[in-house]
Amino acid sequence: MLSVITLGAIALYLVATALLARPLLAGQDAPRALPLAAASLAVGGHLAEILIAHRGALDLHFFASLSLIAAVIAALTLLVNVSRPVAGLGVIIFPLAATLLAIDVFVAPATVPQPMDWQIKLHVSLALLSYGLLSIAALLALLLASQEHALRERRLSRFLRALPPLTLTEALMFRLITAGFVLLSATLATGALFVDNLFEQHLVQKTVFSVIAWLVFGTLLMGRWHWGWRGRRAVQLTLAGMAMLVLAFFGSKFVLELILHHGI
Repeated sequence: MLSVITLGAIALYLVATALLARPLLAGQDAPRALPLAAASLAVGGHLAEILIAHRGALDLHFFASLSLIAAVIAALTLLVNVSRPVAGLGVIIFPLAATLLAIDVFVAPATVPQPMDWQIKLHVSLALLSYGLLSIAALLALLLASQEHALRERRLSRFLRALPPLTLTEALMFRLITAGFVLLSATLATGALFVDNLFEQHLVQKTVFSVIAWLVFGTLLMGRWHWGWRGRRAVQLTLAGMAMLVLAFFGSKFVLELILHHGI
């Protein structure tokens, strides 16, 4: 049953990717209804696999976390495309989600979720949402940088021509950063209230990198509000903040689980 759901979700992710990529590569607007329907079913299957495999518990081991975050980012991508169609996001995110789902189910070793109180589940849920929103913002920053570079060089590819105008992409990026920053603030606040024994749980590095990311994104938003920061500076700060979050979420897990073989 589980393998059927997993294979179905992977296939639907790839179908959605193909449906979005084909018109983009031809320099045309991508139809949204069919690919987003396929992606919605894929996300549903992805989340069902996670619930069934872990019996509804949150498994935060390395590969399980990657799969869970991929599902969250894919779901948020669908929501973004409802109001602001950015098909290029799906072309990047949906095959990545399919790959991480396949690795978690078919390659990664089996893990046992650790029990959590509701306070920690709230903290983790806020963290997942903030990471998902800021990840999409970082992808938009990369698309924005590619568009700006191509415009300066006067070499716009068909793919870039089919993307929304720079101003719309940038506006959407800042909306996502604002929402992600609010959720990241709530994540840090709930962590301070509910998480104990940072050293015993190997959470010091995660906390430090998360605070640095919060400062980077806060500085970017303040610069945007006060001085109208945009363009290359906005892209660089967005990617720098996201790099800190990647280190916060996965740096210590990678070292402890895959190198030192310690469970978290």
